[in-house]
Amino acid sequence: MPPLRIGIIGAQFAAHLHLQNYQRLRGSKVEIQAVASRTKESAEAFANRFGIPHFFDDYRRLLDRGDIDAVDICVPSDLHHEFVILAARAGKHVICEKPLTGYFGKDRPEEAVGLTVDRRTMFREALANCEAVAAAIRENKVQFCYAENWVYAPPVAKLKNLIKVSNGTVMDIRGEESHSGSHAAYSRTWKGAGGGALLRLGAHPVSAVLHLKAYEGCLRGGKGIRLKSVTAEVGQHTRMDSFRQEPRKWMVSAWEDVEDWATMIMNFADGSQAVVTASDGVLGGVRNTMTVYLSNAVVQVNINPSDTVMAYAPAPHIFGDEYIAEKLETKAGWNFASPDEDWVRGYPQELADFADCILTGKEPISGLDLAIDTVKAIYAGYLSAEQGMRVEIDKL
Repeated sequence: MPPLRIGIIGAQFAAHLHLQNYQRLRGSKVEIQAVASRTKESAEAFANRFGIPHFFDDYRRLLDRGDIDAVDICVPSDLHHEFVILAARAGKHVICEKPLTGYFGKDRPEEAVGLTVDRRTMFREALANCEAVAAAIRENKVQFCYAENWVYAPPVAKLKNLIKVSNGTVMDIRGEESHSGSHAAYSRTWKGAGGGALLRLGAHPVSAVLHLKAYEGCLRGGKGIRLKSVTAEVGQHTRMDSFRQEPRKWMVSAWEDVEDWATMIMNFADGSQAVVTASDGVLGGVRNTMTVYLSNAVVQVNINPSDTVMAYAPAPHIFGDEYIAEKLETKAGWNFASPDEDWVRGYPQELADFADCILTGKEPISGLDLAIDTVKAIYAGYLSAEQGMRVEIDKL
């Protein structure tokens, strides 16, 4: 079987992450044919770094190529659904980073939409974007792969095996992604990111929870267990007076109209619950954790931090330029040094599954349904936080 021929749109952080994890697949399962970026300089630099034969400063030239089977979309969040639709209409299979879409207020150029637009309007427009994506994928008969790495992470894969063999009932799930804040400029505003911590960080544990409840339902011989309602709270901790008065800020504090903290309770049709927390105000590196409480077992998943390697240094310069872990404020003291952060987070497994599924016509583990359900759950959470009450999913 010839390898899958891929074009990359985007040349920043996400694109670098994907290319690093395509490396072990190149020449066997995939070939990276081209990259497109906003400027010729960034596209050329990216192509030279990763040995990509073609580069463009116009994504349309990439979509027009007959030697590209699939497009990997690594652009900012506000462009995701638009580029998915364009790629599908060009007859290309699609790989898209999270989140699939959201509300970005492009029709309100002068507004800080996170402060002025009601969340019901946001929910409806985000779901309309989802429906437009689904229609484009369906009408053009292409496959969609949702780049949600948590569901591919080896610790989560082991968790699923333990759930299966235990034959226990999943009663309670608690998931978290937190760190000291994104340094990407687009993340500061609703127009750029489509939301704050709940969407940008919480999308990972929310998707993982939805995936696990779908998996549990299938184990019991039926369909996935439906999300029934959500209750959420959001906050802006970096706007607290005491924090603002501190002379040095150890975390990102330039949020404009988005939240930097959120917690959401997810209520499922079988009576179980999940609690998801996302924060941009947590020091000590990235926290990617999940605990599943079953009727006959407990499983704790630590994607990050993991104590496989623990390292101590009395001063930060001792370990030099050696990578320790993402978003670590200092290399001094005790730290958790990840031996292969990409692998434990599921990035190479994710891309290998996408390549296999597109080449063989199978459905990926993380596909369009999970992408849409995640947007729906999170925007229902925003509505709940605005209204101060539980939101029933089926009534939206």
